[in-house]
Amino acid sequence: MSTNETFKTFNDMTTKGMDRMTSLGELNVSIFEKLASRQMDALNLYMDHSMRLMTLATESKGYNEFFKGQVEATKALTERMMDESKATMQVLGETREEYRTWLEKNMAEISADVRKGVAAS
Repeated sequence: MSTNETFKTFNDMTTKGMDRMTSLGELNVSIFEKLASRQMDALNLYMDHSMRLMTLATESKGYNEFFKGQVEATKALTERMMDESKATMQVLGETREEYRTWLEKNMAEISADVRKGVAAS
């Protein structure tokens, strides 16, 4: 292998390595956006719950009505949070798959490049 071919091979491997790191960064940003969205959804549930309790506190005609309303609101919040938790677990499962796919694809490319580089020398 000539010096020029060696430099070209290393240059190609460096360029591909940078492309891989860029794609990993893009994957990380995408996943961060999904998880941040899930967190905002959960925060909105808590805000809605707080507003419901404030409305209940100001509009209840007595302690029993207020207490019953609190129990119902908390039950509804708990059920909605369980749904949110399941949706978040789904996102995490998809995230695992996205990382696995990225890793398998890039390791195959790296292996092919190394084989090509070794065969050329």
